[in-house]
Amino acid sequence: MKKTLIFSFVLLLVAGTCSLKAQEQGSSTTDVILKGYSAKMFTSEPVKDSDLDLILKCGIKAPSARNSQGWKFTVIKDAGLAGEIIKNINPGNIVVIVSGIDSQQPGSFTDFDCALATENMYIAGQSLGYGVHIYASPVSMINQKKEAYGIPESYRAISVLRIGSIDKNVDATSSASTRKTFEDIVIYK
Repeated sequence: MKKTLIFSFVLLLVAGTCSLKAQEQGSSTTDVILKGYSAKMFTSEPVKDSDLDLILKCGIKAPSARNSQGWKFTVIKDAGLAGEIIKNINPGNIVVIVSGIDSQQPGSFTDFDCALATENMYIAGQSLGYGVHIYASPVSMINQKKEAYGIPESYRAISVLRIGSIDKNVDATSSASTRKTFEDIVIYK
């Protein structure tokens, strides 16, 4: 009985200490967001299938207007197809095309919903230690060749993610473009 009480007390003490440290340091999610960057220097080390599945599941869990989940994720592993979308892509990198229902109906938030799914996958990839880059420029070309890229008939490409391993020795933060300040963006009333 005494051992159980002592063990319970120690367990509570450790849990409380861990909770305080987490509050002091922020959560791992906020750390990933605040320290994240748009990767440009990728290696050829392949993305693990289990990690890719987890990244895609995070995209699926994104919120959507009226819980419509009107998206499809097309995973391009074929080097030839991936190279058509992103020039000079490294072997082992994955391209994910995020497509949404092609709807012109009022109240359709497909682009916004797909952006949320894209961001979820972006954060998930970075939290797993991968480099992730979001592209919009290949979208019009993809939409002209939807069948070749496996985009369903009633959908249109909205964004593209490149996911791959990165060289940990590359200093990506000091060469990054400057961000606007908090004061330049946030307005309190």
